[in-house]
Amino acid sequence: MNTEKIRTRASQLWKQEIRPLLIMVLVLCSIRSSLADWNDVPTGSMRPTIIEGDRVWVNKLAYDLKVPFTTWHIVEWAHPKRGDIVVFFSPHDGLRLVKRVVGLPGDTIELRNSVLIINGTPVEYQPIAEELLRDIPAAERAGHVFASEQLPGQTHAVTGNPAAPAKRNFEPHIVPAGEYFMMGDNRDNSFDSRFWGTVDRKQIVGRATAVVMSLDKQRSWKPRWQRFFSSLTRD
Repeated sequence: MNTEKIRTRASQLWKQEIRPLLIMVLVLCSIRSSLADWNDVPTGSMRPTIIEGDRVWVNKLAYDLKVPFTTWHIVEWAHPKRGDIVVFFSPHDGLRLVKRVVGLPGDTIELRNSVLIINGTPVEYQPIAEELLRDIPAAERAGHVFASEQLPGQTHAVTGNPAAPAKRNFEPHIVPAGEYFMMGDNRDNSFDSRFWGTVDRKQIVGRATAVVMSLDKQRSWKPRWQRFFSSLTRD
């Protein structure tokens, strides 16, 4: 095969196969970057709402539209609400984390003996519905306490482990303008704003709204079918 034939074949290969494939990959990656994505959850910092092995759906259009592959905002139409579960880049090490918004810009956040206090008012805690613990094995509940936290505007489940060393007290902190105070639902096992401070609005990727799929790594990655396509939003 002469040089001209090789060039012709290479040109055809580029135009008919390689270029369309690259365009498709670029489009798909752009969609994941700016419109919607998923996030694997390897730790239990959001138990019992999100558990290890969950893959959560992230709506990147919940608050704004960003330039693909960046955190630059093209336009904003909403802001995170108290109680939203959001995905963001940690100010501590830049990793993507999943936590709950408990403090909005201008709020005064305090933690006293594990009780969250927002703007001087202690949050109320009630017994938790048993159905919210259905995916937590009985053996893993031992030594833990579970409650329903009544955030203003939203109710959600939280976990505590009284025997574990944890940061259960936090002096009053005013959330700066354009920033948010994040906490994990597993209060005694979450590395969050209590340790590394608030999160800038620009570092928030999107809102986690559902569990797309869930695999139990303790049982050879057996699917937890009951968690597939389950909502993370509860009133």
